[in-house]
Amino acid sequence: MLGILSPLVWLIVIPVSVLVNGIVFMLFITRVKHAGMVTLFGVVIALFFLLTGNSILSTIGIVVLAALAELVLWAGGYRSRWAAIWSYTIFALSFFTPFLPLVFDRENYLASPSFTAMGEEYVAGTDALTTLPVLGVVALAVAVAGFLGGLLGSAVLRKHFVRAGLA
Repeated sequence: MLGILSPLVWLIVIPVSVLVNGIVFMLFITRVKHAGMVTLFGVVIALFFLLTGNSILSTIGIVVLAALAELVLWAGGYRSRWAAIWSYTIFALSFFTPFLPLVFDRENYLASPSFTAMGEEYVAGTDALTTLPVLGVVALAVAVAGFLGGLLGSAVLRKHFVRAGLA
């Protein structure tokens, strides 16, 4: 939501939110012990993204990444700390999927109603700022933030949630 301020804020907030959401994801996977829940979570998020104006490319990307994250958890027997951390790293890349249309269908995406409603200055700023190298750096930052978020979530989980009896 802070991305409404400027395209630069949009790019910066994504890795920060990935880092913080590692705590929520780690608590989620310790509380829900059924196979398929990460995939279901991803489908719900993907449908929400689709309903709020994101592209079908973003929706498909989220579902695929959620399924891959689920496979990593499954390979770890849904008990491995490192499987959970790597699972979140993969799942966190779904935060980057709204940028995919800027790579594959840039002109139509910037002409979409969700962007044109932001004003010409915002669209021009987005077009100038979101070059392929910048998007590559953002994708890398999201992946690194996902890994660090998984580590942070694991540490917070052990320190606070286990003590409180929540995990």
